[in-house]
Amino acid sequence: MINEQRICIGCPAGCRLRISGEKNNLEISGNRCAKGAEYACNEINDPRRTVTAAALPDQPDRPCCPVKSDRPVPVAIIGRLLAGIYSTPVKLPVKRGEYLIRNFAGTDINVIFTRTVN
Repeated sequence: MINEQRICIGCPAGCRLRISGEKNNLEISGNRCAKGAEYACNEINDPRRTVTAAALPDQPDRPCCPVKSDRPVPVAIIGRLLAGIYSTPVKLPVKRGEYLIRNFAGTDINVIFTRTVN
Protein backbone atom coordinates (compact mmCIF):
# COMPACT_ATOMS: atom_id res chain seq x y z
CA MET A 1 0.00 0.00 0.00
CA ILE A 2 1.36 3.38 -1.02
CA ASN A 3 0.84 6.42 1.17
CA GLU A 4 3.18 9.25 0.17
CA GLN A 5 3.37 12.97 -0.23
CA ARG A 6 5.40 14.67 -2.97
CA ILE A 7 5.83 18.16 -4.30
CA CYS A 8 4.98 18.18 -7.99
CA ILE A 9 7.55 19.53 -10.45
CA GLY A 10 5.31 19.12 -13.51
CA CYS A 11 4.62 22.86 -13.68
CA PRO A 12 5.66 25.96 -11.69
CA ALA A 13 2.76 25.69 -9.20
CA GLY A 14 4.58 23.14 -6.98
CA CYS A 15 1.43 21.42 -5.74
CA ARG A 16 1.62 19.20 -2.66
CA LEU A 17 0.45 15.83 -3.88
CA ARG A 18 -0.99 13.06 -1.74
CA ILE A 19 -0.55 9.64 -3.34
CA SER A 20 -2.21 6.53 -1.98
CA GLY A 21 -3.41 3.12 -3.13
CA GLU A 22 -1.69 0.38 -5.11
CA LYS A 23 0.75 0.92 -7.99
CA ASN A 24 -1.86 0.02 -10.61
CA ASN A 25 -4.69 1.88 -8.83
CA LEU A 26 -3.38 5.17 -7.43
CA GLU A 27 -5.46 7.88 -5.83
CA ILE A 28 -3.89 11.30 -6.29
CA SER A 29 -5.07 14.53 -4.72
CA GLY A 30 -3.72 18.02 -4.25
CA ASN A 31 -2.88 18.58 -7.91
CA ARG A 32 -4.23 21.67 -9.63
CA CYS A 33 -3.61 20.37 -13.15
CA ALA A 34 -3.38 17.09 -15.08
CA LYS A 35 0.42 17.25 -15.02
CA GLY A 36 0.31 16.59 -11.29
CA ALA A 37 -1.48 13.28 -11.68
CA GLU A 38 0.87 12.24 -14.49
CA TYR A 39 3.92 13.22 -12.44
CA ALA A 40 2.70 11.25 -9.40
CA CYS A 41 2.01 8.11 -11.45
CA ASN A 42 5.42 8.30 -13.10
CA GLU A 43 7.18 8.84 -9.77
CA ILE A 44 5.57 5.76 -8.27
CA ASN A 45 5.67 3.43 -11.28
CA ASP A 46 8.71 4.48 -13.34
CA PRO A 47 10.78 7.29 -11.79
CA ARG A 48 13.25 8.91 -14.19
CA ARG A 49 15.78 11.72 -14.04
CA THR A 50 17.86 13.66 -16.53
CA VAL A 51 21.49 12.85 -15.76
CA THR A 52 24.18 15.53 -15.83
CA ALA A 53 27.87 14.85 -15.26
CA ALA A 54 31.39 15.86 -16.23
CA ALA A 55 33.38 13.52 -18.45
CA LEU A 56 37.15 13.43 -18.18
CA PRO A 57 39.22 14.47 -21.20
CA ASP A 58 42.19 12.37 -22.35
CA GLN A 59 44.42 15.38 -21.62
CA PRO A 60 44.64 15.93 -17.83
CA ASP A 61 45.51 19.62 -18.20
CA ARG A 62 42.23 20.34 -20.05
CA PRO A 63 38.88 21.14 -18.40
CA CYS A 64 36.22 18.51 -17.79
CA CYS A 65 33.55 18.14 -20.45
CA PRO A 66 29.96 18.68 -19.27
CA VAL A 67 27.49 16.07 -20.54
CA LYS A 68 23.83 15.15 -20.04
CA SER A 69 21.40 12.45 -21.03
CA ASP A 70 19.21 13.39 -23.96
CA ARG A 71 16.13 12.06 -22.16
CA PRO A 72 15.17 11.07 -18.63
CA VAL A 73 16.88 7.90 -17.38
CA PRO A 74 15.20 5.23 -15.22
CA VAL A 75 16.45 5.75 -11.67
CA ALA A 76 17.46 2.07 -11.44
CA ILE A 77 20.18 2.46 -14.11
CA ILE A 78 21.58 5.90 -13.26
CA GLY A 79 24.57 4.40 -11.42
CA ARG A 80 25.49 2.26 -14.44
CA LEU A 81 25.14 5.23 -16.77
CA LEU A 82 27.38 7.40 -14.57
CA ALA A 83 29.97 4.60 -14.44
CA GLY A 84 29.87 4.51 -18.24
CA ILE A 85 30.32 8.27 -18.48
CA TYR A 86 33.23 8.34 -16.05
CA SER A 87 35.00 5.42 -17.74
CA THR A 88 34.68 6.74 -21.31
CA PRO A 89 37.76 8.77 -22.28
CA VAL A 90 37.06 11.97 -24.15
CA LYS A 91 39.29 12.83 -27.07
CA LEU A 92 39.37 16.61 -27.46
CA PRO A 93 38.14 18.72 -29.11
CA VAL A 94 34.41 18.07 -28.71
CA LYS A 95 31.48 20.17 -29.84
CA ARG A 96 28.23 20.86 -28.07
CA GLY A 97 25.62 18.30 -29.14
CA GLU A 98 28.10 15.56 -30.09
CA TYR A 99 27.65 12.13 -28.52
CA LEU A 100 29.78 10.70 -25.76
CA ILE A 101 27.62 7.56 -25.54
CA ARG A 102 25.00 6.38 -28.04
CA ASN A 103 22.13 4.05 -27.14
CA PHE A 104 23.33 3.25 -23.63
CA ALA A 105 22.72 -0.44 -22.84
CA GLY A 106 20.10 -0.66 -25.61
CA THR A 107 17.85 1.95 -23.94
CA ASP A 108 17.92 4.56 -26.76
CA ILE A 109 19.38 6.96 -24.17
CA ASN A 110 22.29 9.02 -25.48
CA VAL A 111 24.78 11.14 -23.57
CA ILE A 112 25.70 14.38 -25.30
CA PHE A 113 28.20 17.14 -24.66
CA THR A 114 26.58 20.36 -23.46
CA ARG A 115 29.54 22.63 -24.21
CA THR A 116 32.31 22.84 -26.79
CA VAL A 117 35.70 22.03 -25.26
CA ASN A 118 38.90 22.51 -27.25
